Order: sequence, then C-alpha cells, then structure tokens
Amino acid sequence: MVRMTGTKRAILDAALEIAAERGISGTTMDDVAERAGVAKGSLYYNFASKDKLFEGLLGEGMAALTEVLREARTGVEGWSAIEALVTTLLGSIARNTALAKIIAGDIFRTDRAWREASFTFRHDALAEFEVAITEALPEASAVGASALMASSVFGATLMAGLEWLLFDEERPQAEVVAAVLCTFSGRLVPATH
Repeated sequence: MVRMTGTKRAILDAALEIAAERGISGTTMDDVAERAGVAKGSLYYNFASKDKLFEGLLGEGMAALTEVLREARTGVEGWSAIEALVTTLLGSIARNTALAKIIAGDIFRTDRAWREASFTFRHDALAEFEVAITEALPEASAVGASALMASSVFGATLMAGLEWLLFDEERPQAEVVAAVLCTFSGRLVPATH
C-alpha cells in the first residue's frame, strides 16, 4: 500500500489522534483542521464530511492490517498460521494503538455511515483468520463455525492487545501472544469425569 503524504495524510493523522483521545463522536471537523494545520476548506476538499473522513481512515487502516495479516499467513498453515496471525495482529496494535482503539470502539456501531465499508474491510481481515482455522480444524468449516471462530480469535486478540498496551505495557509481547494462544488451545476446557 502506498503511503500518502501532504495535506490528506496530515488530516488523517490528526483525525486518528483526536478520535483516539475522544472517540469518533467527540471529534469535530474544526478540531481536525486545527490539529492538522489546514484550512477548513482544505479539509472539506479532501473529505466532504466527517463520515467520509472516518470511512477513509478506517478503510486505510483495515486494508493495511489485512495486508500484513495476509503476509503473516503466507507459507504457514494450521496452528502455525494462527500463531503468526495473533503475533502479527498484536504487533500491529502495538504499532498503532490509536487505530486499534478506534476500531474496538466502533466495531459494533451499526449507526455509522461507513458501516458497509467497515464490514467489508473487517470481513477481509477476518478471512485471513478463517483460512488458518479451516486448515487447523477442517470440521469447523464443515459445521459453519470457522467464521465465528475467526471473529472470536480476532476480537480476543484485539481486546487483549489493548488491555496489554493500556494497562500492562511492560509485559513482553511474547507473553501476550502466549496467553491469547493458550485461551484458544483447549486447555481452558474442564476435564470431564
């Protein structure tokens, strides 16, 4: 993915910073223009509305995430692919905590103008997990559970990553990866008597 520069990049970066601090609802176009150091006309020239601004921001972030997840899964299969995806997702969260906070805060909002675009990007990222889960556990796909399992692994990793970075940032990433993977390893299932 080509990185954009100039005014558009400054606007997206400012929107990301403010929304990570205040949430999308608490972010105004005036605040974005001020933080980006651009005139309001320039802001509206690049993004016709706040909805278009956040659709672009989330779309760019999810597309980049999907690409790194795809790369992480390349050349590995099954449980190794799941481990690579969890590790990569946690690394992405660490590199861009602000975007992760916005995604986590907005993922279940159904009233957003960018809901359809967000669903598409989210689906693409989850598909990488679904492929790995299907390889590791073919019977999950046979009963239609692999998509739900992919969502579970992605969601748990996203929330564990935010928990780690916001409340336990001194913990090494490898320990967070191990904890997430342990959660899905089956070791939490009680022994049957």
